[in-house]
Amino acid sequence: MAVRAAGVRDERVLEAVRDTPRAGFVPAEYASDACYDEPIPIGHGLVTTQPSLSARMIDGLGLTGSEHVLEVGTGLGYQTALLARLSADVVSVEWWPDLARQARRNLARLDIGNVEVLDGDGTCGVPDRAPFDAVVVSAAFPEVPPPLAEQLEPGGRLVQPIGPGGQEEVIVFGHAPHGLERRRVLTPARFVRLRGRYGFPGGDDDGLR
Repeated sequence: MAVRAAGVRDERVLEAVRDTPRAGFVPAEYASDACYDEPIPIGHGLVTTQPSLSARMIDGLGLTGSEHVLEVGTGLGYQTALLARLSADVVSVEWWPDLARQARRNLARLDIGNVEVLDGDGTCGVPDRAPFDAVVVSAAFPEVPPPLAEQLEPGGRLVQPIGPGGQEEVIVFGHAPHGLERRRVLTPARFVRLRGRYGFPGGDDDGLR
């Protein structure tokens, strides 16, 4: 299993990947490719994150099943579905409204009901749903957007690719008394740029997600 080979050892995460059919979260023309641990195009110059990378990022959050989670970058909802299986509930924000609509349909088809998918600027977080026990950002920026740090519960974890877009380190942060602190580097990776008020200017971009 590619996820285990990537270093994920949490049996809950491994089980979530096994039990979540990725083919239901990719465009129909790519359904036959969903079994491979590779990115898949989803439009707007974006691709899905390969399952092993999503699993490593989720593993870095250390979820136990009771968490209120914020996800920035829903895509078509595959990583969202994994988070929903591993936490109490998920609020996910997607920049592109058409992707958010499709993600809602994909999640509903699997009867995953503990998720709220919003379209909008994920760099602003979701103040009226905060604070969050865990935050995962599926796009790259050189720093954590301040609203996301502010909406993280004391003791919470945040995972984000840190870099300019295309050459990142995926970092686990913890909420400490003095603010966010870097805990560890999960892996090098390539991600699309994070768009929004506290990210890069909006628009299409090529890259990985």
